[in-house]
Amino acid sequence: MITRRNVLSGGAIVAASGALGRPALAQPRNLGPNRLVLLGTRGGPAIRTGFTPSPSANLIVWNNVPYVIDTGYGASFKLVESKFPLPALRYVFITHHHSDHNAELGLLVYNAWATGLQTSVDAYGPAGMSQLVQGFWDAYKLDIDTRMADEGRPDLRKLVDVHEFTEGPVMSAGDVKVTALRNLHPPIVESFALKFELPGKIVVFSGDTAYFPPLAAFAKGADILVHEVMYAPALEELLRRNPNAATLMSHLKASHTLAEDVGRIATDAGVKKLVLSHFVPADASGVTEQTWADAVRLTYQGDLVVGHDLMEIPL
Repeated sequence: MITRRNVLSGGAIVAASGALGRPALAQPRNLGPNRLVLLGTRGGPAIRTGFTPSPSANLIVWNNVPYVIDTGYGASFKLVESKFPLPALRYVFITHHHSDHNAELGLLVYNAWATGLQTSVDAYGPAGMSQLVQGFWDAYKLDIDTRMADEGRPDLRKLVDVHEFTEGPVMSAGDVKVTALRNLHPPIVESFALKFELPGKIVVFSGDTAYFPPLAAFAKGADILVHEVMYAPALEELLRRNPNAATLMSHLKASHTLAEDVGRIATDAGVKKLVLSHFVPADASGVTEQTWADAVRLTYQGDLVVGHDLMEIPL
């Protein structure tokens, strides 16, 4: 459930569009067909292989309304590459506060503003969301204030409404409902799976989690389950690439889901389509799409998609 609603640095809670001088709604843009876009599919923050794959970010477009789920580094560029107009940004959701899921939240709304954003953005995340956004406002105060005075832009800080949530209902807007399930991603406690209930469609994002059987009930009958995935035989190579992370292996085993366990969740949930994303590791030598598929096929025989950056899945 949402625990508080907060607009930071000079903003205010508003009841209707246009209150307190907020600009009227811009002419609606045509955002194209209903779809899910995997913007970034890398698990973890390390950037080793260039711009692809990049850290976690996803986009749902439903009835011309966009929903961004996680904003890992590179999210703005990937949205542009996917032909999404940044000034159309409307809803943003953060599953938990690891940098590969939230690093570009501030820059994403800033980049939308720099390219013409005039309307409100609702940003949802676990406890710490307000602090994250306030930190960005503090760091970019000089730039934002200067551009407002020098370029005549609206105050970005008054366009962003921040909401903190815990397990339960997150958002209900029109015929779209979003619900959160606390998952298992130690040492972070405020970590969640998210379920998007759209008219005639259900899309579930596992978030980062260890094998967590309650997720199967949460995702029961979903049209799409986007689930993180880890491939055990490639972890030793990952450790060699991270010589400054002495306890990384313990973290990975406690906090992420092996491929065969992803299959178990999807099978128990009876989902119509399983989409693999947030690959751990994302760039191991000799690990191919077929490798991932074969590992999941041990426990799941349904419709399977091995995701990649900028993949579009119709809804």
